[in-house]
Amino acid sequence: MAQNPPAAMPRLTPYLFYEDVAAALDWLTRAFGWEERMRIPGPDGTVGHAEMKLADAVIMMGCPGPDYRSAKKDGHVHQLQYVYVDQIDRHFEQAKAAGANILSEPEDKFYGDRSYVAEDLEGHQWSFAEHTRDPSPEEMQAAIDEMPPMG
Repeated sequence: MAQNPPAAMPRLTPYLFYEDVAAALDWLTRAFGWEERMRIPGPDGTVGHAEMKLADAVIMMGCPGPDYRSAKKDGHVHQLQYVYVDQIDRHFEQAKAAGANILSEPEDKFYGDRSYVAEDLEGHQWSFAEHTRDPSPEEMQAAIDEMPPMG
């Protein structure tokens, strides 16, 4: 009987669309440290499907066709990936050196993470974090209560 989900595949796996999947594979490796684990060519010779991993995380990607408009071309953010990494400050410097569009620099958050947000070559947003402390529920609620109202 087949294993569900398959071996080395998490139960939830984001599938990201890119106009140029090959360029995204190279860029995500260089900027964010992802490792390519699969590349399947499509009928036209471009990458039809790909998978990447970072520790125990997996992302899939592909191009849905010529009518697809990336977040960058569309002008709208469609999602945000939240990824835990080790050595957040080193990761930030690597992303910055590779040309990631930095939306926020590393900052300690009230919920115990140190994180930053960057945009990739096609406008997808990525939040990278390292969990640095375990605040109590009371500490988190106090921090939330001190925030200005949204909107």
